Amino acid sequence: MFLGIYTHSLFIFGVGGGEMVLIVLVILMLFGSDKVPEMARGLARMINQFKSASNEIKSEITKSVDETGVVKDIKEAVKMEDIKKRIGLDDIKKNIGYDEMKESMSLDHFNPMNDVQQEIDAAKEDIENMTGPIKRQK
Repeated sequence: MFLGIYTHSLFIFGVGGGEMVLIVLVILMLFGSDKVPEMARGLARMINQFKSASNEIKSEITKSVDETGVVKDIKEAVKMEDIKKRIGLDDIKKNIGYDEMKESMSLDHFNPMNDVQQEIDAAKEDIENMTGPIKRQK
């Protein structure tokens, strides 16, 4: 399972499980079993240094963004009420008669379930008309 994690992550770079085993064997043959753990520790140190440097850069960027107030400025610029005022949404609604249209249309008119129910009722009525007064007996 431990090797499976690494072979799966390396498969992204075009290295499969069998190829990974071959690479490990070649490394063992070239450097010997004494040097491989030491090289792995060195590689792990380099990876950790890279991670800490990238985390430090990330925290510096976050800190500078917080200090400058860029996020606050963006939030203020994107407030919906301000946008509605800028484009004159209320005036547009008045000009097209939005409120009157909204009042004249009921919500049931746009409910798809009501349409389905009306179709079912119509089908039931058609069946009743075709079959006549025949009722099921229990």
